[in-house]
Amino acid sequence: MRTDRQSRPARRRRWPAVATALLLLAPVVLAHPGERGAALLLALTAAFAAAVALLPWPLGRVTLAAAAAGPAGVSLLVDLGYPGPYRLPAFWLPLEWLALLGVLYRAVRRLPERRAWPVGGLVSLAAVLLPLRFVLRMPQGGAAGPVGGVLFSLLPVLGVAGASLYLRVLDVRRERAVERARREQRLDVACGLHDFVAHEITGIVLEAQAGQLPGQQAEETAALLRRLEEAGLRALDSMDEMVGALREGRAAAGTTRRVGLADLPELVERFGTTGGPRATVELAPEAVGLLAAEAGATAYAVVLEALTNVRRHAPQATAVTVRVAAEPDGRAVRVTVGDTGGPAARRPRLRRRPGAGGTGLAGLTARAAAHGGALTAGPSGPSGWEVCCTLPGR
Repeated sequence: MRTDRQSRPARRRRWPAVATALLLLAPVVLAHPGERGAALLLALTAAFAAAVALLPWPLGRVTLAAAAAGPAGVSLLVDLGYPGPYRLPAFWLPLEWLALLGVLYRAVRRLPERRAWPVGGLVSLAAVLLPLRFVLRMPQGGAAGPVGGVLFSLLPVLGVAGASLYLRVLDVRRERAVERARREQRLDVACGLHDFVAHEITGIVLEAQAGQLPGQQAEETAALLRRLEEAGLRALDSMDEMVGALREGRAAAGTTRRVGLADLPELVERFGTTGGPRATVELAPEAVGLLAAEAGATAYAVVLEALTNVRRHAPQATAVTVRVAAEPDGRAVRVTVGDTGGPAARRPRLRRRPGAGGTGLAGLTARAAAHGGALTAGPSGPSGWEVCCTLPGR
């Protein structure tokens, strides 16, 4: 049920239509007694068109499409069967014509595409043919009168239809831009969750599973708890950054955390101290400044995803090597993450959740391609795995 505050603005929006309709009906009393029937018909037709042009739609169960088709159909019927003298339409005809132009504007701009064309065409036809109601009934009229009347009406109709269609296109572009911005923001949030939060949560789960093994010493347990605390705080920081980005309307992954090739040593060192395989990084100094900021963030994400996959899918790996080097021509950077297989270590395997994983490398492949690079992943050596990403320089 609507409250008074909700219904009051709607009632206020109806007053202009009611007032205009009353003004159009008032001159009927001034018509000759024998012509008041025809005058009332013309006044009602013009008032109907004006009400549709001014009232807010939908109104109850009546949609804008039905409302716009109504005065157009009535106007065409009056053109065909008007019973009064030819001079009488001259008073209401301009007002009805302007009202039909208003209906045309609303129909073309606001109706769905499958209804805008037929309804807009019907209203346009009614507006173009409206002058014929007068000129065809003149006692001494030739062909010039009807043709001139139609042409005189056609040009404004085309102008209104073109302007409303142009504004409709602008509305569609604006809606698409908003939807595209929302989609990009959702993708940025998803990338941030996957690249940073999921990596830390994976390490936390793995550490927690390792802590359940028997024979843990007090020093080992204390170190384990410190690592869990640090990983949890990093995950919370990433979440805070993404939430803050959403509140401020910024892209989550692209503007909150500036990471790149220079941050890889810290990442690899942290990976090696969380109970995983031995990890080393070989970072060529000349490669650090070759990539743009976004490409550097993509390279960091590739290494992060590869290390996370080692944790999740390669518990038998004994060593992980991250290599970053410039290509011989100096125009691109190659990032390689390889792990060496070996006998299965006595460490817990991360239990897989239903429906988890499977989209990280696919998304990073698309990100690398967006920068003009390429990403490949596959077996390396007898039992290893290698992820290789090549990104062009600035």
